[in-house]
Amino acid sequence: MWPSRRTVVERIDQHLIHFADNVRPLPGIADAAARNTLTMQMVASLRRLDYTRKVMGRGISPLRADPTSFLFDPERAAMFHAKAGNLDEAFWLVFLSIHFGKHPGHGWRRVQDVYSGLGEGFWTWQRVSAAPKEFRDWLRRNEGRIGGAFGNHRKYESIKADSPNGTAVVVESYVTWVGNAGSHQNLVADLVRRVGNDPHRIFQEFYDAMGVERFGRLGKFDFLALVGRLGLAPIEPGIAYLQGATGPLRGARLLFGGACDAGLDTSTLEEWLCALDAGLQIGMQAMEDSLCNWQKSPSVFVHFKG
Repeated sequence: MWPSRRTVVERIDQHLIHFADNVRPLPGIADAAARNTLTMQMVASLRRLDYTRKVMGRGISPLRADPTSFLFDPERAAMFHAKAGNLDEAFWLVFLSIHFGKHPGHGWRRVQDVYSGLGEGFWTWQRVSAAPKEFRDWLRRNEGRIGGAFGNHRKYESIKADSPNGTAVVVESYVTWVGNAGSHQNLVADLVRRVGNDPHRIFQEFYDAMGVERFGRLGKFDFLALVGRLGLAPIEPGIAYLQGATGPLRGARLLFGGACDAGLDTSTLEEWLCALDAGLQIGMQAMEDSLCNWQKSPSVFVHFKG
């Protein structure tokens, strides 16, 4: 699989062996099949990151940003608006893509229906930030017409306008959070002024400051990781953010403790993961993603595409 990545596969595999033999035991991959599976998950995560960079280097069709087109894709729409200098709309589309998620069967349909306004005018950042209560009213009238479904990372959310875990509450809190800074550009600039130019520190400050309803550890990490990946802000996670995590925490405990429920605390695991990545050099976004996917099937590689 992926012959062009053979060198990367060998490098990761050899470093995992070296780390386990010379730095810290890795009982979760003592078995060669488990080590190979984790290696392949790390390469798969790197491939997903590389794909985003390749897409960003290409021209983006305006149809990718048109929710009435079958080509609509909120992530590529964000790239399109970012290239055009409209940072507010780019951030807004990233937020919508994370809030709704991409469903395995329905794709981006739910984002598309909401963003398009179902024929009543697009819910752009300019419109929704100026009238969030009108958005709630629109949602109340149309919640039964909105198709698709929430993605796997957002399966406990609700489209109902008056639900406490509904889209209206989430959108209103996001508008308030960004509105306090005046714009997304101001929000990023304020963070940079506060902590300097270190992408890891800016990510941490962003993470701590993100007061959006229903955006816990997973929502914040996914949102900020995508913001950084698309170049909307100079941010990158410096740790795996295991506190409050499920899949990545299980994966880290399996790797270092030999079982998904091993009694290892998150701060210790974060330290050990940073030490491991000092040699692997895959970055914490790929580390977090690969550990989450690996623990689902530790000895047989499954290619997760989401």
